[in-house]
Amino acid sequence: MAGEEVLQKIKSYNSDIPVVIISGQEDITTAMALLRSGAYDYLVKDVDTKDRLWNVIKNIKEKQSLRSEITRLREQVKTDYNFNTNIIGNSKSIKQVFTKVQKAINSNITVSITGETGTGKEVIAKAIHYNSERSQKPFIPVNITAIPSELIESELFGHEKGAFTGAVGRRIGKFEEAAGGTIFLDEIGEMNINMQSKLLRVLQERELTRVGGNKVIKIDCRVITATHQDLGALVQKDKFREDLYYRLLGLPIDMPPLRQRGNDILLLAKYFVQVYCSENNMELLKFTTAPQNKLLRHQWPGNIRELKAVVELACVMTDQKLIEDEDITLNTTGTVDSILNKEMTLDEYKSIIIRHYLDKYDDDVLGVAKKLGIGKSTIYRMIQEKVL
Repeated sequence: MAGEEVLQKIKSYNSDIPVVIISGQEDITTAMALLRSGAYDYLVKDVDTKDRLWNVIKNIKEKQSLRSEITRLREQVKTDYNFNTNIIGNSKSIKQVFTKVQKAINSNITVSITGETGTGKEVIAKAIHYNSERSQKPFIPVNITAIPSELIESELFGHEKGAFTGAVGRRIGKFEEAAGGTIFLDEIGEMNINMQSKLLRVLQERELTRVGGNKVIKIDCRVITATHQDLGALVQKDKFREDLYYRLLGLPIDMPPLRQRGNDILLLAKYFVQVYCSENNMELLKFTTAPQNKLLRHQWPGNIRELKAVVELACVMTDQKLIEDEDITLNTTGTVDSILNKEMTLDEYKSIIIRHYLDKYDDDVLGVAKKLGIGKSTIYRMIQEKVL
């Protein structure tokens, strides 16, 4: 067979096999035709052929190694964000989240994630992406609060050279970077009204124009948003466009605060201990009963992020194989004030206030009842019902 026919046979068998062609022909047209047909390289026979072939093979090996590493990392990321095994929790509220995540994975619907800071909104967004059909394409996170308002359009949609002072070259925007994958717009509630209008048009038309350019660019990416704010309330205050709100709503997922997840607090705490001990080559530490009760009683205004920090500090502080009560350092300064800024039921506020005073006065139920002007039986009942 001729060289070109051999190349076609190899490529039809396995297109990933790199093929290097060595020939006595110096015709550039032939060489270009073979390269267009899929040849990795074309070498003309001469006294330096051996050296050049050696360099080509080294380049092939390096590229194959990089490709294997990329594949391994993609598989590792997919494992890290397998929500069935690595997003921890058995509570009713988190199981409701799992149900919605599975529906999001099985579809291409826009997803809007809400919840307090530190509840794991980005983790959920990544779990959706890396378990979906788009998992082999990019996941592009964008924190709206981290970008100056005058640069947000360029950051999202890109710009052409000379579009504004400092635009020394063309820049591809985040929407283009996310081609075929997912763009995650975190803290979407912070976007100004003017930019909201431009975003709405891009989402409606599924196309954009770079700042300073005229070329219309089609986009194909999934949109996932997150916010700790009530977008519905912002709409009522004319701080968020109603049409954009409904465009982004899609499948809503509300992340429950940690204080409402009951025994998940301990499951997460033990998981963070395992991770910390593994990363630091330590023997696995375990909690005694007292610190577990202490963790369950805390209101966790910082949610999972706060729990992780507390647990890691406890792993550092302990001098033995067990984590004791004194190893758990909780920041209670301003806790009640910060909780009062949250929207909760009266019973939830009552539980937080009583628990705060019980912690402050070493579980002196009678003393706390007198200070708060309530019956001690009320406190005992709430303890028995495990709402404290």
